[in-house]
Amino acid sequence: MSKEYLGEFEELILTMVAALQEDAYGAAIAEEIETRLKREVNLSAVHVTLYRLEDKGYIKSSLGGATKERGGRRKRIFTITSAGMAMLKAMKESRVELWKLVPQLKMIGG
Repeated sequence: MSKEYLGEFEELILTMVAALQEDAYGAAIAEEIETRLKREVNLSAVHVTLYRLEDKGYIKSSLGGATKERGGRRKRIFTITSAGMAMLKAMKESRVELWKLVPQLKMIGG
């Protein structure tokens, strides 16, 4: 059985779901990426990626309460699963190991 890998955008979305916790829904994730990373994202791409991560078992979703601001519609809130946290941890560890190989980065931060 081959190991599952995430693309860069999937990793970014999964990280934002973990960071935003109970506020992790499509529009909030897109806004947070745009604010923090100064990167424009397409809301449809965020939603497609959220559903793909859910299919892979890294996140799960539930419907939040309806609000007047949303015209009575309910938000789909995403939460990270234990498999998702394990994937994030593994990806972080592998990135750190790779960064250690870059001589120019060894001088930065000690």
